[in-house]
Amino acid sequence: MTGILYEEQSFGTFLLVTILLGGGAAWLSGRAIAMTWRPYLQLVAYVFLLAAFVRFLHFALFEGTLLSLHYYLVDLVVLQIAGWLGFRLKRVKQMVTQYRWIYERAGPFGWRAKG
Repeated sequence: MTGILYEEQSFGTFLLVTILLGGGAAWLSGRAIAMTWRPYLQLVAYVFLLAAFVRFLHFALFEGTLLSLHYYLVDLVVLQIAGWLGFRLKRVKQMVTQYRWIYERAGPFGWRAKG
């Protein structure tokens, strides 16, 4: 698993930089974009930049490879998932609280019209 998800010697480095720092920033970015009613594609663009910054942190702090397409894509997928979760959970909350006479919650990631 060492060569597939992360290149450092320990999983803790991947957990700290990619999942906690990068994922937390992506989560907050997703929430912020949803709070301002912007489209999801704007989050996708921001996460591409954020993934490059996370790759730089791996390079600068832990001597990782800076220009590695494989590890950039791994970081990108993790950050897109975290960003999508933040965006979707916030958007569902917005729809069911601001339009409660029209919509009701349909699970943690969706809403439906009241019947």
